[in-house]
Amino acid sequence: MTTTGELADFAAAVSYEDLPADVREELKKRVLDSLGIAVAAMGAAPTRAVRETVTELAASGPCRLWGTDQFVSPTGAAMYNTALTRSLDFMDSFLAPGETPHPSDNVAAVLASAEAADRSGAELLASVAAAYEVQGELAWNAPVRDRGWDHVTHTVISAAVGAGDARGLDREELRNAIGIAGTAHNALRVTRTGGINEWKGVASANAARNAVYSVALADHGMEGPVDLFEGQKGWQQVVSGDFDVDLDPACPRVRDTMTKRYVAETYAQSAVEGVVELAAADDVDPARVESIHLSTFHGAALIIGGGEGDRYEVETRAQADHSLPYMLAAALVDGELTADSYAPARIARDDVQTLLRAVDVEEDDALTARFEDGEMPAIVEITLDDGTTHRVEKSAFEGHPSRPMSWDALEAKFEATASARYGPPRRAQIVETVRSLDERDVSDLVALLD
Repeated sequence: MTTTGELADFAAAVSYEDLPADVREELKKRVLDSLGIAVAAMGAAPTRAVRETVTELAASGPCRLWGTDQFVSPTGAAMYNTALTRSLDFMDSFLAPGETPHPSDNVAAVLASAEAADRSGAELLASVAAAYEVQGELAWNAPVRDRGWDHVTHTVISAAVGAGDARGLDREELRNAIGIAGTAHNALRVTRTGGINEWKGVASANAARNAVYSVALADHGMEGPVDLFEGQKGWQQVVSGDFDVDLDPACPRVRDTMTKRYVAETYAQSAVEGVVELAAADDVDPARVESIHLSTFHGAALIIGGGEGDRYEVETRAQADHSLPYMLAAALVDGELTADSYAPARIARDDVQTLLRAVDVEEDDALTARFEDGEMPAIVEITLDDGTTHRVEKSAFEGHPSRPMSWDALEAKFEATASARYGPPRRAQIVETVRSLDERDVSDLVALLD
């Protein structure tokens, strides 16, 4: 049976020096990806609201708000910086049959704790690895989506593990931190059902903040329910049901995390890639499209295909990036799907609003079985007004664990997301610092994020 003691012992067992070489490289890629996405989100309305709130409530501290010269508490930095990494819906994802969390939601929380504790880059990466492994194991073995809980219910636990490790908590302190975090901060799935709003992109930031706050409480002597999982009316009875995890100090779940190629919800990636490829290869004229039929797996149909709410009434960014009809229509019209695809004026245009209503999403049991075996399948059929049909079938996309992004591809993504704020010399500095993070200190990296 999983216990807080098991999680604390696992965190203590993770050592950067003992991680496999490919896991080390993937960790650095996750950090660079998170930073690039965060840079692109600086100035977005939801992140401005978070920044104003954080600076009002915590005007000083040891941790930088990325993209600013302001320093606040670790909890404030975890809240704001996580909001940056999550706001554009361009972050990484862990693909489990019953849950799809975003392990990069842990990065800013762990980094803030490591920054406050003046840790080395290698220590930071080890703590991030522990958080990724816990997040992946909870998603795989204890999915909570169908029980009415949001996946950030996992994040508050994984972030507490990583942040507590980075802060240097001992075994009992970390058990207390996990107990506090997992008892007090369980989030409802209503965040991602029905009419979607901007809290969807901030819920994980709130979880990150709560994790770091729980860690600080434990560090100052606060006891928590260390029988969080197995206790009477505990997490297993109320939230998840019975489960067990198999935590490996080599942290292989880092390898199982996908990197998004497109600014789109996780489950849309293969379908969007297929539409973009069709538009380019077959020169499809969107004005002649009669229908777009997507066959997909259960999770995609449920979350972004209409199973959890209307996905055809799209007026806001939050609704658009959770609507398969919108994403496929925009990808076909524009031949791409970037942050610009979610500008208010783009969403409102007649071309995409008309075409999205021609999209039909169908759940296919065979594709669901393929997804549960590790693929992200999609079959797209575009029928024109003369009866011509263009078809593409995808089993995965660039960035999927079976087709991981190379450093070159990831750096190209970073260049695209960070170029509006940082010039070439600063971008090169950030990339080089992340690639050699195990030889540097956390402060070296944070100093570049002004």
